Amino acid sequence: MHDDHSSLPPAFVLTAGYDPLRDEGLEYSQRLTLAGTRATHLCFERQIHGFALMGKVLDEAADAVMLCAAALRDAFAR
Repeated sequence: MHDDHSSLPPAFVLTAGYDPLRDEGLEYSQRLTLAGTRATHLCFERQIHGFALMGKVLDEAADAVMLCAAALRDAFAR
């Protein structure tokens, strides 16, 4: 059975280089793209799982949150 994912909203997948789920996040975004869904994958190579919640200690966390917010803003503007 082949599912048609072309009607799904765009996806923004954020991973971290030192995240045990990094490879799964990349594969997920690739599968969405292959199925016809617009997907963006961004990996913060120097970071750990959950880093986006550590804004008080990691400068890249603020960048990640801003990128996620921009992706949401773009998705809702469509």
